[in-house]
Amino acid sequence: QVQLVESGGGLVQAGGSLRLSCAASGRTFSTHMGWFRQAPGKEREFVATISWNGVVTNYADSVQGRFTISRDNAKNTVNLEMNRLTPEDTAVYYCATGPGPNWRRYDNYNNWGRGTQVTVSS
Repeated sequence: QVQLVESGGGLVQAGGSLRLSCAASGRTFSTHMGWFRQAPGKEREFVATISWNGVVTNYADSVQGRFTISRDNAKNTVNLEMNRLTPEDTAVYYCATGPGPNWRRYDNYNNWGRGTQVTVSS
């Protein structure tokens, strides 16, 4: 099983940027990866996903055009570049792997990191 550790969260003002990273270790990293987020009192929601080779990406409508997911399989990392952040982006961000096939659904993932907190002030 792949172990996942997120980093890069923090406090940023609205309009700012953050870059999250997910470091993977374990048996294999060549797998589809997803980023999700969960705000207090809300369900975990899909943010972005990337195919094993980085060719196919998909984004939630709420982050399309502001966030960019990428991966470096040589370094076993998946990154989430977040720009033009708003207070609505405040949440704990998780990276995950799983069997799919619906990569936009959190219940299609079975391996999660512990998350990193992102807080956007107005």
